[in-house]
Amino acid sequence: MRAMVYRGPYKVRVEEKDKPRIEHPNDAIVRVTRAAICGSDLHLYHGMMPDTRVGMTFGHEFIGVVDEVGSSVQNLKPGDRVMVPFNVYCGSCYFCARGLYSNCHNVNPNATAVGGIYGYSHTCGGYDGGQAEYVRVPFADVGPSVIPDWLDEDDALLMTDALATGYFGAQLGEITEGDTVVVLGAGPVGLFAAASSWLMGAARVIVIDHLDYRLEKARTFAHAEVINFAEQDDIVVTVKKTTDYLGADVVIDAVGAEADGNFLQHVTSAKLKLQGGSPIALNWAIDAARKGGTISVMGAYGPMFSAVKFGDAMNKGLTLRMNQCPVKRQWPRLLEHIRDGYLRPREIITHRIPLEHIAEGYHLFSAKLDGCIKPVIVPSA
Repeated sequence: MRAMVYRGPYKVRVEEKDKPRIEHPNDAIVRVTRAAICGSDLHLYHGMMPDTRVGMTFGHEFIGVVDEVGSSVQNLKPGDRVMVPFNVYCGSCYFCARGLYSNCHNVNPNATAVGGIYGYSHTCGGYDGGQAEYVRVPFADVGPSVIPDWLDEDDALLMTDALATGYFGAQLGEITEGDTVVVLGAGPVGLFAAASSWLMGAARVIVIDHLDYRLEKARTFAHAEVINFAEQDDIVVTVKKTTDYLGADVVIDAVGAEADGNFLQHVTSAKLKLQGGSPIALNWAIDAARKGGTISVMGAYGPMFSAVKFGDAMNKGLTLRMNQCPVKRQWPRLLEHIRDGYLRPREIITHRIPLEHIAEGYHLFSAKLDGCIKPVIVPSA
């Protein structure tokens, strides 16, 4: 089969790989019909995540058609159209039993922290991802769901991570009616977090980024107020001014490890790899939240330390909530919102790229060229 293969930082290409096979009776093999490049994939592409091994196939956002199932699989059959959450999880361990699918204890040798994630380094279990013609799906009776006939395939694709994660980010913010919500980052997760905040009762939603085309999308898609931090002397002071000098009730960090904004911190983290990620966005969140406010962290960070202003968070009485999204837990409510017309996830898709051109797709997305917000990979194109 043809698959995207990692060859080192900023080096990906399409190669011939062995088609995955059934390794366990609970496995399924899925023929991928759509995949996506996620902002989190760029952390791998840039060499930010440890134990990202040469030869790995990325891609934790994908949908497809069941090609083959193991002898124990009961809920799926060949020919079913399925959406697959980015979490690999067993469904029965201590954490899965509590709905913490992203923290499954049985699918990752490093499970003291994160569970398993498709295509996201050996830190997250070493599972090959869906930027390929076929992908092996473990625990096939637990993770994948058959795509409802009425659901658009692009919407289904975005439910596998970006939409679910953005919605989860707003959930973690514990937004109450009348709150002012600030979202850091106008990528796909930030856009979905902003749109979801309205559904949870926010009175104001403010999105902060430095790319005008992404801010325009936040304005039109998420109906948010926008601020370009590159045009401000001090973004925290700007947020304070627009919130009666109190700060935001909820701040959602949808940026993570490669935030721009402070040259020294960006160099020590993104360039010299001295930290698990640039702490800029998280520190802005701590400074911009009101005393007693809540910070929700959706941006991905590496396992190394980051120079976070934890003392300020403690002294302000902030609540910090964070996790990798337990995707399938969000699906029932998201399906309702999509069917009722409150969310139209596919509207953020800007590019469709054949699998053979995935190297160009990564460059386009990484360099923020051509107004790229969400690129979709089509293996059969």
